[in-house]
Amino acid sequence: MNIIKKTVLVASLMLGTFTNYANNTTSENTLDASKVKVVFNEVKKGQKLTIKNINGTVLYSENVAQAGKFIKTFDFSLLKDGNYTLELEKDFQIIVKSLKIEDNKVIFAEDTKKVILKPVIRKKENLIMITKIAFDNQPLEVDLYYNNEIILSETVEGEEILNRVYKLDINEKGDYKVVVKNNGRNYSNEFKI
Repeated sequence: MNIIKKTVLVASLMLGTFTNYANNTTSENTLDASKVKVVFNEVKKGQKLTIKNINGTVLYSENVAQAGKFIKTFDFSLLKDGNYTLELEKDFQIIVKSLKIEDNKVIFAEDTKKVILKPVIRKKENLIMITKIAFDNQPLEVDLYYNNEIILSETVEGEEILNRVYKLDINEKGDYKVVVKNNGRNYSNEFKI
């Protein structure tokens, strides 16, 4: 129970890490599309900022160069009217902020911020351990490959914390790959035994 409380606390703290500057304090902030200042607090070097369109196509991607506060001004004036997302991919989570471009204005709706908790995939000797906190109640699809052939496919659901441990035959040397699908995203890890 302590783990769940700590995770909820961390998740709620992380929701507050994304801020943007605007001239008003209503639930929606409207900015000139040519000068949109994006700020993320407490970033680490190597984390990834991505801008996507509504179809999930990556329009911009950048790795954070240094730890601390990430500040960048974007010019969205060349983008078509429509919906987009800013995503900061961290070690164990992805912070997603939705925005809408309309008539050369950018609208950030404050209630669209969300945090997606990523699954954790670990290997220890011949054990594969997968853990995912599933407050969103979304199923976790697990595919395990051995030398590019699928050897296991499973859907895990129904618990707040999804845990799976797979024991591999230590005598079956070769290349293994775990692909985990959750929330419309894929996460993978490759390793050898």
